[in-house]
Amino acid sequence: MPELPEVEVTRQALSPHVTGQIWVGAVIRESRLRHPVPQELANSDPQQVLQVRRRGKYLVLEMSHGALIVHLGMSGTLRYLTQAVPAQRHEHVDLLFADGSLVRYRDPRRFGALLWVPRPPEVSGAPFWQSHPCFSRMGLEPLEAGFDGAWFYRVTRGLKGAIKPLLLEGRLVVGAGNIYACESLFLAGIDPRRAAGRIGLERYHRLAQAVRQVLEQAIQAGGSTLRDFVGALGEGGYFQHQHQVYGRTGQPCARCATPIVQIRQGQRSTWYCPRCQRF
Repeated sequence: MPELPEVEVTRQALSPHVTGQIWVGAVIRESRLRHPVPQELANSDPQQVLQVRRRGKYLVLEMSHGALIVHLGMSGTLRYLTQAVPAQRHEHVDLLFADGSLVRYRDPRRFGALLWVPRPPEVSGAPFWQSHPCFSRMGLEPLEAGFDGAWFYRVTRGLKGAIKPLLLEGRLVVGAGNIYACESLFLAGIDPRRAAGRIGLERYHRLAQAVRQVLEQAIQAGGSTLRDFVGALGEGGYFQHQHQVYGRTGQPCARCATPIVQIRQGQRSTWYCPRCQRF
């Protein structure tokens, strides 16, 4: 599943090509995604793309008259093309621009979403598109100000659930995802089964720093390409070659040579080193 680094890599690749462009509509070949693709996208009035933003795992194309919110689901990608070429299987939607270029949405599993939020007459405070329900329960951005060990320690007091599932919920921190939660906990030396409310301040300082470091390294590496993900210009990610624990069941830990362990937490697999990650 594309996580925060993959979405940020897509944003960084798309932004210089589509910001300032005039969006003239869309070709919708398949509307049955997680939510039906709004048909008004196909008949939109021309409007300028003002900026390309990201919130958690959502990509947002902010435009003159509204905002297009894109979630890549489990297998979605956005590809920038300078001109139209015949669509292949699973390429469901094209976003069209006045200069003949387009952004093509591909999603074999169709768990992604394209949502439209009209711009209200008066806009003040937070970006208008954050009023959409998909953003209503999202936590802090781990790459922005305010995310640090002191905050992490404060908001987890009294919580009895394990730290790894809490990182995935998105209620406190958005966008970490399974790969990067496993890698961050390894870097911080914290057992993923440890109750969040029983982790001390110093260890939360290490965890906050580790989450930032892992996400920044993943973005620099173009994200992780495990199956379907490619960036907006067709390039794959390389962070999977830096994974220390994720997907390495039984392989020796790079630090201590202890075999990496795989367990289930909730509905997700977790990988960790039982020696390096203290409970």
